[in-house]
Amino acid sequence: MNNLTVSLSPHIHSRNSITREMWNVIIALIPALAVAIWTFGLPALAVIAVCLATCVLCEWLIVRFLFHRPSTIADGSAIITGLLLAFNLPASIPLWMAAVGSVVAIAIAKMSFGGLGRNIWNPALTGRVFLLISFPAAMTTWPEGVASGVAHISGASAHANSGATLLTTLNAHPGMDLDSVNILNLLTGNMNGSLGEVGSLAIIIGLIYLLATKTIKWQIPVSILASAAFFSFIFGGNPLLDLLAGGLMLGAVFMATDYVTSPMTAKGQIIYGILIGMITIIIRRFGSYPEGVSFAILLMNSFVPLINRYCRPRVFGERRAAK
Repeated sequence: MNNLTVSLSPHIHSRNSITREMWNVIIALIPALAVAIWTFGLPALAVIAVCLATCVLCEWLIVRFLFHRPSTIADGSAIITGLLLAFNLPASIPLWMAAVGSVVAIAIAKMSFGGLGRNIWNPALTGRVFLLISFPAAMTTWPEGVASGVAHISGASAHANSGATLLTTLNAHPGMDLDSVNILNLLTGNMNGSLGEVGSLAIIIGLIYLLATKTIKWQIPVSILASAAFFSFIFGGNPLLDLLAGGLMLGAVFMATDYVTSPMTAKGQIIYGILIGMITIIIRRFGSYPEGVSFAILLMNSFVPLINRYCRPRVFGERRAAK
C-alpha cells in the first residue's frame, strides 16, 4: 500500500495571507498615528492624507494603465507605504513635497521593480531619503511651539519650547544625562520630530501587537535596538536616549521588518539587525546628518541578497560537506 501522497507545493497551509499581514501592520500603526495627530494637529493630518492619497492613486494608475492587471490596492501595501512615508516627514513640510516623495516611493522604489515582492529597497524610506537630499531645509524644519523634550543645556541651541528636536541636541551632546530630558515626554509624544518619531510608547504598543499576531518575528527589532544601545555606549553616548530619540524605534519595528527587503532566516535577520543598529549610531556620531536610521536600513537592504545567500537554511536531508 502506498502511503505517500505526491502533490505540488505549498504543502502547509494557514489562514495568513499578504492582505491579512499588511492590515495587521496598519492596525499596529494606529497608536502612533493617533499620537502624531494629537501632537501636531491638523498639519500632521494633512501630510498623512496627502501621502496616503498619492500612494494609493499612483499605484492604482500604474497597475491599471501600465501593467494592465487587477487593482492591488486592497492588499494594503500602498496604504502602509503612505503612512510610513508620512511618519518620516515633519508636520511643517509643504504638501506638494509630500506628494512628490509619495510618487518616488511608489513609482520608482516599488512599481519600477514590478510591484510588491520585487522591490529591493523599502519604498517609504526611499521616498524619505529622496526628499531629504532634494529638500534638506524643508525636511529639517520643525514646527515651532512643540517641545523638544530637552531642558536647557549650557551651550546647546535647543530649549524646551523651540522648534528643535531631541536628536539634534543629543548629537551635539552625546553624553547628555537623563536629568536633562523628560522621559515621559519621549514616551507619550510631547516632543518635536517627524510624525513617527514621537511617542515611543505608541510604537512599543504596535510592536507588541505585531509580535502577538506573529506578523513579525523578534529577531530584527530586538537586534537593532540592542546593537544601537551597545554601540551608543561604546561611543560615549546615552543608550536610552539614543533608542528613544529620532526614528530608531519606528525604523526597527515597522521598516526594517519589511518582508520583501529583509532576510529570510533568523540568523540572517540578527546579522541584518546588528549591522543596522551599528551603522545608525556611527552615522549619528560621525556623519553630517543627525539621523542615520534611514540610510542604515537602505544600505542593509542592498546586502539582503548576500545575507540570504550565506545564511540559507539547510535543505531537509542535505548532508554537510566534510571539512
